[in-house]
Amino acid sequence: MRWALVKVCLAVTTMVVVAFAVPLGLVIKEMARDRAFSNAERTAAGLGPTLSITSNRDQLARALAAAQTGGEDRMSVYVPADGDNPEIRLGRLRVDADRLDGIRQARTADVPGGSVWLQPIGISTAKIAVVEVYVPESEVTNGVTTAWIVLAGVGIALIIGSVAVADRLGVRMVQPAQRLVGAAHELGDGRLGARVPEDGPSELRLAAVAFNSMADQVVQLLANERELAADLSHRLRTPLTVLRLNAASLGDGPAAEQTRTAVEQLEREVDTIIRTARDAKPQTAAAGPGAGCDAAEVIRERMDFWSALAEDEARKVRVAGIDRPVRIPVARGELAAAMDALLGNVFRHTPEGTAFAVDVHSGEDAVIVLVSDAGPGIADPEAAMARGAGSGSDGSTGLGLDIVRRLAESTGGDVRIGASVLGGTEVRIWVGTDQRRAVPHGRRGHRGRERRGLVSTFNRSRSLP
Repeated sequence: MRWALVKVCLAVTTMVVVAFAVPLGLVIKEMARDRAFSNAERTAAGLGPTLSITSNRDQLARALAAAQTGGEDRMSVYVPADGDNPEIRLGRLRVDADRLDGIRQARTADVPGGSVWLQPIGISTAKIAVVEVYVPESEVTNGVTTAWIVLAGVGIALIIGSVAVADRLGVRMVQPAQRLVGAAHELGDGRLGARVPEDGPSELRLAAVAFNSMADQVVQLLANERELAADLSHRLRTPLTVLRLNAASLGDGPAAEQTRTAVEQLEREVDTIIRTARDAKPQTAAAGPGAGCDAAEVIRERMDFWSALAEDEARKVRVAGIDRPVRIPVARGELAAAMDALLGNVFRHTPEGTAFAVDVHSGEDAVIVLVSDAGPGIADPEAAMARGAGSGSDGSTGLGLDIVRRLAESTGGDVRIGASVLGGTEVRIWVGTDQRRAVPHGRRGHRGRERRGLVSTFNRSRSLP
């Protein structure tokens, strides 16, 4: 497109320059010729008064010498014979006298080396003198070559300028198109964060807007699939956990054993579905301004759900920091899935009757969620944080803590595992609330982070039955 535009502009500008330059060059040549003969006409007319009052040869010679201009004896006078008056020839006549007789109108005639201006002047009723002014060819073309060179230079400059402008316009149109092509390839390769700057000509700008809208729709569709996987994780795994625990209390017998086997098989199938969806690693777009949820409300909702099972297993539960809104830049479904993964791990990996607590601390630029239990703890926290760790053991998919980690790192935060004050494991989720400090999902490790303005609400706690 760029070179096609340059070629079109080059052809059009060249035709315009030729269409104007050629006639203008001819006009300049004609103007130079007219100027030369106009000067010759004025010079010849200067002898008119002298010829009209005298025909004396000496007086005419003095007048001719005074009016002579330039070199080469350019002016000459011819007075035909009249009765007793002989013919007078003054100066160098370049036209034969026979041709001068009978001239009644001014005219030009070609002679070797240039042209002559023949100006008839009546000196009596029957006698007409002729003043001849020689105009050399150099004077006829004086300044024409220079004017043509200047005209040619202006034409070439116009052509070069138009080509440069066309090239810049071509770049302005081609670059947005190239960016659109590149973004389309990136999107096709699975890099869903590819977007196109909405600039350039109006048509390409509209194309960029349409492409970005399409990419957002694709991201939204994949996000919906991810939400569906998250729903499976806490809508299926949670009831299955309850079924497994209830099946364990059925005692012995063929029916009880079959029930436990069916529950285990169903858990394995659900784990396979969840693992397949999570391993796809779909890319998501960053949450925009104003996006997110109330962490306190989500945690209250999930704790209300798990409190029934906690009551059945005689677990003491403590919740703190959820009595006032705590906004975080995380989608509601993602936070719910992360909380279900952590609480599900507590019920799955600690004995019945083990107490646990959930504490929320809000600060100036971060929110900390602590999930603590009084269980046996985790022997290798680093290995537990690895994606897929523990997969296949105890019916675990090994993805729960990875879900929590990716949620925290999407806001610029992190996840740490340590010892809790209850004697077991404490999972600390650091969620950044300043989106300018957010980092990609793949970045790990935020040691040395400045923790300023953190306000603990641990003492304002409530207990669930």
